[in-house]
Amino acid sequence: MSHKAGSFLRNLGQINSLVPRSRILRLYPLKFCRPKIPHSNWNLRNFLLSDFDNGIQTSCRYLFQDAFILKSGDGSLQRKDISIASVFGVDRLHCPRRLLFFDSKHSLVSAEIFDDGLKKVNVDPQFSSGAEPNKETKPTPISYRKLSQECNSLSDVLDIFSKAPTFPSSNYFSAMWTIAKRMSEDQKRFEKQLMFRHPAFNHLCDHMMREARIMHYDHLLFSLYAMVKLGVPQNTLVVQTSLRMVQERINECDERCLSILSILLKAMDPCKNVDVLQAGLRILVDQHVWKIQRVFTLQTVMKYIGKDTPVALKKKLEMKALKELDRFSFLNSQHMFEVLAAMNHRSIALLSECSKKVIDNIHGCPFKILVSILRSCKELQYHNLDLFRGIADYVSTTFDIWNLKQALLLLILFENLHFRPIELMDLFMKKVVEKPESLHMKSIISVLFVYSSLNHIDKGQHKEFLEGMSSALTGCLHHISPENLLNAMCSFCMMNYFPLAPINQLLQKEIIDELLTSGDIEKNVLRLHILDTCLKLDDVAYQNAIDLPLPPPPPSPSLTHAKVAQVLSSILGGEGYFARNIQLPHNYHIDFEIRMDANRSQAFSFSEADVTSTNIQRVAVLCVPKSLYCLDLSHPRGFLALKMRHLNVMGFHVILVNNWLMEKLKMEDASMLLKTKIYSVEALPTTDVNLQSTY
Repeated sequence: MSHKAGSFLRNLGQINSLVPRSRILRLYPLKFCRPKIPHSNWNLRNFLLSDFDNGIQTSCRYLFQDAFILKSGDGSLQRKDISIASVFGVDRLHCPRRLLFFDSKHSLVSAEIFDDGLKKVNVDPQFSSGAEPNKETKPTPISYRKLSQECNSLSDVLDIFSKAPTFPSSNYFSAMWTIAKRMSEDQKRFEKQLMFRHPAFNHLCDHMMREARIMHYDHLLFSLYAMVKLGVPQNTLVVQTSLRMVQERINECDERCLSILSILLKAMDPCKNVDVLQAGLRILVDQHVWKIQRVFTLQTVMKYIGKDTPVALKKKLEMKALKELDRFSFLNSQHMFEVLAAMNHRSIALLSECSKKVIDNIHGCPFKILVSILRSCKELQYHNLDLFRGIADYVSTTFDIWNLKQALLLLILFENLHFRPIELMDLFMKKVVEKPESLHMKSIISVLFVYSSLNHIDKGQHKEFLEGMSSALTGCLHHISPENLLNAMCSFCMMNYFPLAPINQLLQKEIIDELLTSGDIEKNVLRLHILDTCLKLDDVAYQNAIDLPLPPPPPSPSLTHAKVAQVLSSILGGEGYFARNIQLPHNYHIDFEIRMDANRSQAFSFSEADVTSTNIQRVAVLCVPKSLYCLDLSHPRGFLALKMRHLNVMGFHVILVNNWLMEKLKMEDASMLLKTKIYSVEALPTTDVNLQSTY
């Protein structure tokens, strides 16, 4: 018994001699929470994934397998399994995994274990004297960049891993994602299937779970992001283990890791662990926002922190961005629009300053950036005429370098913003007249919608443009859907053009029945009413030939417009001289109606107008919001222009009253403004005419 105990103590002393004094050996149970790893000369925050080969290559891991010896009651020695113990070496040398165990004669046996199997097993007599073991050949770590350059497929990376795995396993995941990004969607889908079937993939995941507690924090984030992008299911053990370790070690997050973590959370599906980590990220950003030094990091955090971020934190990030404005490059300024849209935060100060830099550096701006800026302005409801004019002028100047598809997309985005780029639309119209066959069906419908919505007419080539579009649409009639045909014809009608072949196909009974029973029925009914009205009021050929059995459209909303009514009463001499909320045929509604003589020099009360009904001019007063104008607030958009045209056909003189302007003006100024609009120029004094030109 004493011989066995003495042998055990000697062996224990030999084990202690293997570990230098500068190293700390601790055994941890297999749990998620792990105490902080002590370091002497290692600064985690200075480590970069890109220069991994030049920094710490790996940790020295001493694995004690079946090596914990207990003394049983009968005096024999028994072994008890314990968990893997990890030791970080201060000297930053890469060592192979080493197993230490006892043979049947209680002498110390060492075995160097490489990932392709047991390479050498021997009894080292030097251990008895406390000397250091001889170092065998070490597996050379390989960076993810080198892996991604040498390998052409995901399976190639797994093959290299199966031959000689090296720490950290994150390099293999990062390399596979880098390779996958170079592939087409079909090839990427096929390679992912091969990756999941590869025999080494499960081993790589096992390595990843074991190393998640000891690898650098940015490596852990990169590997988790790569796994998510490679399609590893989020409910798998390897993803959830890595996610949990990211939570536990979030205090190790530096500025670089902050941006990686933000992007990672955006890529993951919502779940409890992701929600907890998202909350932790927001707390971390709130505490350290003023310490962020790089503009790129700040914008990345803002972009991916989430639309549901508390307003107070959004304001703090906005103030930090305003503080860094002097350091913004024109690329940062271009990117800021997308950042604010992603965060759903409308900062007028930031947007205005960035707009100035974008305008000053607009030449050479990529198409993708222009699209991103316009889309972000739409989402943020930010309307900057100078910015839109700058973009439109740049595209017009360089129109020859853009194809029709790109120019059309920009026109669609401008229409969404209610901005009418006159020069650009004229150039596009000219291009369409020259090559109408270059447009496919969806492009034809989009072009018609943009030009009808913005009410754009180029008198020099308007007829040729409509004829070219009609010819292109006629060529698509054999495969166009009823809804697309209705949308196209509604646009033609708004532009007062009625191509015969599309109308005849649209008015077929089976087409009308399909539109009234499928799709967006409410929208279809509204457009069919527009078509019916245009055919009856504008086109003589169809006035007696069409009778569509349509359900009634939704009633038009009626508003009081109390201030306008008060001003009209003071101008005309009482409320008996005008009528409110008049409903006209074809579902048209006007806010006020005034009856005047033919020269619009005198207003009649409605009782007088009924007696002298001859030679009466009916005046329709429409109170118009900003949304019915183009962005410059001077050009009516499509539906307002159509309504004005049809009111003129019905015998009305139309007066537009801008709601937002009337609310700002005092009663005296509002009265003078309306007077100049109602009465003809010949019937007004000179002072009133001058006042009209002011507004």
